[in-house]
Amino acid sequence: MDPMHNLIQTITDWVQTNLGLGPERLGDIVLTLAVWGGVLAARVAIGHMIDRRTTDVQRRYIVTKTLNYVLGFIFIIATIIIWFGGMTGWTAYLGLVSAGLAIALQDPLVNLAGWIFISVRKPFVVGDRIEIGGHRGDVIDLRLFQFSLIEIGNWVDSDQSTGRIIHIPNGWVFKQTIANYTAGFKFIWDEIPVMVTFESNWQRAKEIMLEIAQRHTVIPDDEAAEEIQRASKKYMIFFQHLTPIVWTSVADSGVVLTMRYIS
Repeated sequence: MDPMHNLIQTITDWVQTNLGLGPERLGDIVLTLAVWGGVLAARVAIGHMIDRRTTDVQRRYIVTKTLNYVLGFIFIIATIIIWFGGMTGWTAYLGLVSAGLAIALQDPLVNLAGWIFISVRKPFVVGDRIEIGGHRGDVIDLRLFQFSLIEIGNWVDSDQSTGRIIHIPNGWVFKQTIANYTAGFKFIWDEIPVMVTFESNWQRAKEIMLEIAQRHTVIPDDEAAEEIQRASKKYMIFFQHLTPIVWTSVADSGVVLTMRYIS
């Protein structure tokens, strides 16, 4: 008899005797491990090919994430078929444990539902700058149960990065208000207030501020119009005036000149 066959038979006998596993269950374990190895090998091979052929960071990230989800789905389906003999057995099994799982895994299930909502509805994507639950930052990762931001603001001025990565549960999209700085309309309005005394020539100061705003902050009309047209197809967004303006108001100690512009 072939020595390799003898070795396999010896291992099989030892497992059956010491672990109490029958030939059928042992075969299921071997098949599951084989599928797992095949999925890992495919992940490594395709991953190397993606790294060689894709130089764009964002595109490589999206392709890699999609590959991970597809291979994970294939592994889950193959495991179900191996252990339950098809979807019928799996459905029956789910019917027995679904009630308990719904209570014990409430938060993970909500986060999973949040991931589905984010993937389908796309309130934000990787690369967008958002604010949610008091946290602001750029989205750098999306996963099944959480997404990650590279934080901006906080103790750092001018919306600069703090260097911290914040991991937020996906379920927050159902409980917190999301502000997206990027999607829909890529420009945002900003203001710079300047106070001058009542005795000063505030009219001239207003003219100077308006000249500065028009010189350094004006968005080209064609670019702004194209962006508004694109946004209006999805949202009811319409701006009639996009040019900078300086508002005047009176405070207790002087005249406040507020330069308003889009950036």
